[in-house]
Amino acid sequence: MSRKFTRAAVAASVAAAVAAGTALAAQPSVAEDRQRTGSHAWPWKLVDGSPDLVRPAALTVDRSIGERRAVLEVRLAQQLYTFWNTGEEKYLDASVSPDFVDNTLPPGRPQGPEGPVFASRNFRAAVPDLTCELADLLITGDKITARLVFRGHFTGTFDGVHGKGQKVDFNAIDIQYVGERQIVEDWHIEDNQTLLSQLGVD
Repeated sequence: MSRKFTRAAVAASVAAAVAAGTALAAQPSVAEDRQRTGSHAWPWKLVDGSPDLVRPAALTVDRSIGERRAVLEVRLAQQLYTFWNTGEEKYLDASVSPDFVDNTLPPGRPQGPEGPVFASRNFRAAVPDLTCELADLLITGDKITARLVFRGHFTGTFDGVHGKGQKVDFNAIDIQYVGERQIVEDWHIEDNQTLLSQLGVD
C-alpha cells in the first residue's frame, strides 16, 4: 500500500540525511570506531557481508524498529545501490517491488522498476565505468535515506556529445519507502548541475 508524504516531510528527511552525513563526516573517528567495535556491534552487525554487495561507509539505524526490520532495510539498501554500482538488474529486482513508484520521475523516464533500468543503461552509455558509493545510510522507521557518490569517466556519448575521458564525481540523495518486504516508492535528488558541468553539456 502506497504511503504519501508531504513536501515538508520529505524535506525534513533530506535535511536529516544531510545533517547526519555532516555530523558523521565531522567525526574522523567513525571509521576507527567501527574498526574498534568490530562488525558484531550495532549497527554494523546489520550489514550483509556478502562480497558482491556494496557496504555503507557510514551507518545510522533507529533501534526502535527492531533488529529483524533493520536487517531487512539495510540489506534492501545494499541490494539497490549494488544495482546502481554495477548495473546488474538482479539486484534491482531483489530490492524493488514490481509496483514501485518514483515520486520524482524525470521527464522521459518510464514509471515503475523500468525507470531505474532505463536511467542506468543511459548513464552507463555515457560513463561505462560508473560506480556508486553508499557514503551515508540512515534507517529510520520505514524509510531508507542515502547519500550517494557517483564516480567514473565520460568516455561514451551523452545527448549527442562524445566524452573525452572527463572525470565524473557528483552526489545524490535518495529517500526510499519500504513496504513489508521491498522498496515500494522513492524520492530522489541529484546534483545535476555538477554532473552536466563535468560532462561539458551544461
